[in-house]
Order: sequence, then structure tokens, then C-alpha cells
Amino acid sequence: MPSLSTYLVFLATGMALLAIPGPAVLYIVTRSIEMGRAGGIASVAGITTGTFVHVALATAGISSLILASRPAFDAVRYAGAAYLIFLGLRRLLTRREEAVGEERVPRTRRRAYTQGVIVNLTNPKTIVFVFAFIPQFVDPAARHVWLQVLVLGVSFGCLGFLSDSVYALAAGTVADRLRGSRRIAGFERWFGGSVLVGLGIAAAVWTPSRSH
Repeated sequence: MPSLSTYLVFLATGMALLAIPGPAVLYIVTRSIEMGRAGGIASVAGITTGTFVHVALATAGISSLILASRPAFDAVRYAGAAYLIFLGLRRLLTRREEAVGEERVPRTRRRAYTQGVIVNLTNPKTIVFVFAFIPQFVDPAARHVWLQVLVLGVSFGCLGFLSDSVYALAAGTVADRLRGSRRIAGFERWFGGSVLVGLGIAAAVWTPSRSH
């Protein structure tokens, strides 16, 4: 287990980083505007699941393998960028009219959850944070290094869930009150699609050396 002082510093640092909106937050806000609070929370759950998968891989020692191989890292980065661009273009090109007051079926929320998982699994900033930042708070001389990584990673994932949920609830509440007109539906389509495409382009050109 990490020491109490180390753990508190880690939590403070994690909260400071989470206060700065990144690609995951923009994705969640987009889905919340399109689908309301329920869809936003489903996206948050997907993003958090993706974080926990990275934490599990880091705990198992896979982090060094990915960061040591530039081709492997680039493959993950470009796969994530392509998926975001695909989601955005599909949203922009879909002109389906939605009835006023139409309820979202559960399948839509499941899809939002699944997309959230994939988006964060291929999010290079999440990969670098979990695989490079968390180990800085690990004491290699202490026993059970894997347990330290697990505790820190799970703690960060829980903080992220709480932080992202605030964005989802706020954006979803505003969208629910505005929902109902064709003009709003058109805005949702163009805003959501444009943001997703933009995130995909940003992910494609982002490199670890530019993250500081």
C-alpha cells in the first residue's frame, strides 16, 4: 500500500488533472447533449471501464511493453483517432428526424457505454497517464508493488467517475430542457459530430512530448 502522504498527494494531483477537461470530458458532454443525462452517465460508465482496463494492464506489468514500443503506441493512438472520426462523420451524415419527446431505448444507452469504453481504451492521454504517471507514486522498494499500482489506479478511476458525472449531469440537464425542436436536433447533430471529428484529429496529431 502507498503511504498516506503519498496517497494524499496523488489524490490532490489527480483532482487537479481531472479539473482540466480533456477528450473524454468532451466526448461525455457531447453524448449528454445528444442523449440527456441517462446517456451521459452511460458514457461516463464506459469511460471509467476503459480506465479500469488500463489500470488492470498496468498492474499486470503491460505498461512497460506498450511504452517501450513506439509502433504499438502509435497503433493504439491512430485506432482511437480513427474511431472518433468515424463516430463524428456518422453523426454528421445521419439526418434521421427524431420525434419530439421520443424516449431513448436502452440499446442506445448500451451503445453509448460501449463507445465510451472503446474511446478511452484508445485514448493516448489515458494510456500515458496510467502507464507513466501513476508509477511515479509507487515505491519500488516496498512490498507488493502491484497492489500500490492497483490502489492508485482504482482511486483515480473513481475520482474520474465522480468528476465526469458532474459534466454529464450538467450538460444533460441543459439539453433535456432544450430538447424538442427540430432546430435543437440539428444543433445536436452538428455539434456532436463536429466535436467527435475534432477529437479524432487531435488524437491523431498528439504525441507524448507535447503533453507537457
